Amino acid sequence: MKTKTFKHVDYLWDEQEAAKLGDDQVALFLYRSNILGSDLRITNYGGGNTSCKTIEKDPLTGTETEVMWIKGSGGDIGTLTRAGIAGLYTDRLRSLKNVYGGLQDEDRMVGLFNHCIFDLDSRAPSIDTPLHGLLPFKHIDHLHPDALIAVAAAEDSEKVTREIWGDTMGWVPWQRPGFDLGLQLEKCLEENPGIRGIVLGSHGLFTWGDTSYDCYVNSLEVIEMASEYIAGKIEEQGQVFGGQKVAPLPADKRKDQAALLMPLLRGLCSSHRRMIGHFNDSEPVLEFAGSRDLGRLAPMGTSCPDHFLRTKIQPLVLELAPDEDLTDPEATLAKLEPAFEQYRREYAEYYETCKRENSPAMRDPNPVIILYPGVGMFSFSKDKQTTRVASEFYINAINVMRGAEAISAYTSLPRQEAFDIEYWLLEEAKLQRMPKPKVLSGKVALVTGSGGGIGKAIADKLAAEGANIVLTDIAEDRLKEALGTYKRDQAVSAVCDVTSRNSIRDAFKKATLAFGGVDIVVHSAGLAISKPLNETTEKDWDLLQDVLVKGQFELAQEATGIMRKQGLGGDFISIASKNGLVAGPNNVGYGTAKAAQQHMVRLLAAELGPEKIRVNTVNPDGVIVGSKIWEGKWAEGRAKAYGIEVEELPAFYAKRNLMNEIIYPEDIAAGVFSLVGILEKSTGNIINVDGGMANAFTR
Repeated sequence: MKTKTFKHVDYLWDEQEAAKLGDDQVALFLYRSNILGSDLRITNYGGGNTSCKTIEKDPLTGTETEVMWIKGSGGDIGTLTRAGIAGLYTDRLRSLKNVYGGLQDEDRMVGLFNHCIFDLDSRAPSIDTPLHGLLPFKHIDHLHPDALIAVAAAEDSEKVTREIWGDTMGWVPWQRPGFDLGLQLEKCLEENPGIRGIVLGSHGLFTWGDTSYDCYVNSLEVIEMASEYIAGKIEEQGQVFGGQKVAPLPADKRKDQAALLMPLLRGLCSSHRRMIGHFNDSEPVLEFAGSRDLGRLAPMGTSCPDHFLRTKIQPLVLELAPDEDLTDPEATLAKLEPAFEQYRREYAEYYETCKRENSPAMRDPNPVIILYPGVGMFSFSKDKQTTRVASEFYINAINVMRGAEAISAYTSLPRQEAFDIEYWLLEEAKLQRMPKPKVLSGKVALVTGSGGGIGKAIADKLAAEGANIVLTDIAEDRLKEALGTYKRDQAVSAVCDVTSRNSIRDAFKKATLAFGGVDIVVHSAGLAISKPLNETTEKDWDLLQDVLVKGQFELAQEATGIMRKQGLGGDFISIASKNGLVAGPNNVGYGTAKAAQQHMVRLLAAELGPEKIRVNTVNPDGVIVGSKIWEGKWAEGRAKAYGIEVEELPAFYAKRNLMNEIIYPEDIAAGVFSLVGILEKSTGNIINVDGGMANAFTR
């Protein structure tokens, strides 16, 4: 087997990896799917479909029968496993032609797919199932490559298909996916025997092969030919999208503008539900957003159904200069609000014009994609993965428009066709089956000192309840290790010294660029110095004040600035200590700083309450296991103060509280969650998480 070389796609077939799978055709089909899905130029997350057909023994008759294995509903070929596929009797699927009643019967047919199930562990079959099942080939790829959709979306798509591939490719005009489209593919093959694939107008590509490898190479070769054709056209023209109208700012200035703007955009996009943001300033985005043709192409909307289902029918284009002064939030908001109102109004008009008697209720009318010429693209959706994927899909749409415009002219789906897919009852049923969001879904939490100990436990708890996390710590190595425990799209990290205003600002900037803003700030960074008055140095005093008190003050200032821009309220939690309430020996510096933290919380709660920004305190005590401050001299100092050995501290602290309980970092995390996830109307409070210390009772 020779390694193929391609210019426009990645050849990823590894002969040794494939050999490990032997003659397991399903395993080879999954392998092919995964490597195809890893190249976003070929198909994006959740897009496309792949299949294979094998001969299996029928468990009811004992006879051999053909079974089609295909990506199930809602899956992603890039991450596809056996658990994500459906196995169906091919002959039963094809026999559905006998009961098909025409286009008005499409939705009923989806339910009938379940009567064709061979493998009882199958994922629910997708709407694309008959498109694969009515074709005879053993291995089939249905993909959404940018280059192929550009051909499919060109106004003379059928002619261009013949120009590129001659009589080796079929062409089928746009039609919504379903059983009838499967019949059209079958008909196209009958009329064009020997073709290697079919272009679906405004949609994508079907290719096939006798083996998984043959199918893979066929797909790459077809995509490569389209890509080469488009590259030649672009080279002939010398420019794309009519040339540049707005030049991009330098990279650092783009980030600065995006960080200033994103909390305002997030607040506006969250009028129905709280959204998570994503920023992209890649070359394709800047080229399109700054082009002369932006005003013509952007309102046309995307062509491929997979694109606009995730990006909405069209983006919002901001009429702001790249170097616009965005430092005055109120003035900027006054410029943004009319654009959002117009977008929502136009979306409502689109819905009212296109809706049918049984259409689902209108969904959130806010934009998903927002273009800022000279700066980049923002996307907002229910969670980080969804908004990142929406951004990736719109880049695919940009590539499609570039290619189609180079070929001839870009065409998009008619609005009614687009609406019928966006509000398809089958899509609505899929949305209704999705699990309910977790308590903190859509929220962003920045936790200081979260490289380990109590801070990491708090971050873990908030993430488990659905929040996106910004880990901050002064120790980069600990941060890197902590970040590795989270899934992609769940968390980011920023080295942050809370004694430095610039370091704090940089952390919030990273949070804003990563997720759009901040909703929860937990000040868990800390240290402990246990010394009697005479031994407490000015350096000790200043360090405690800088980290615990001044750090909290500056964190609150920066956080409040972002929360006010969003207009969504927020939470600020101070991790203080029992020592802020209880007088004890050898503790003047630490206890005073903790008391200052606690009273600052009360002052901030009184000031920020009218803006729905809640400020509360969690008071730990005796968190020895897993807590970083108990390493070294602090433990020695506390042991000395109580007249015991360091080794005796865990038992000593466990026995001295009313409940005789050991307090763990996870207990402090539960206290934080109670304030941000349950006690939604509480502010200015102190929650003691100490097993019950009577001398620390606040009342």
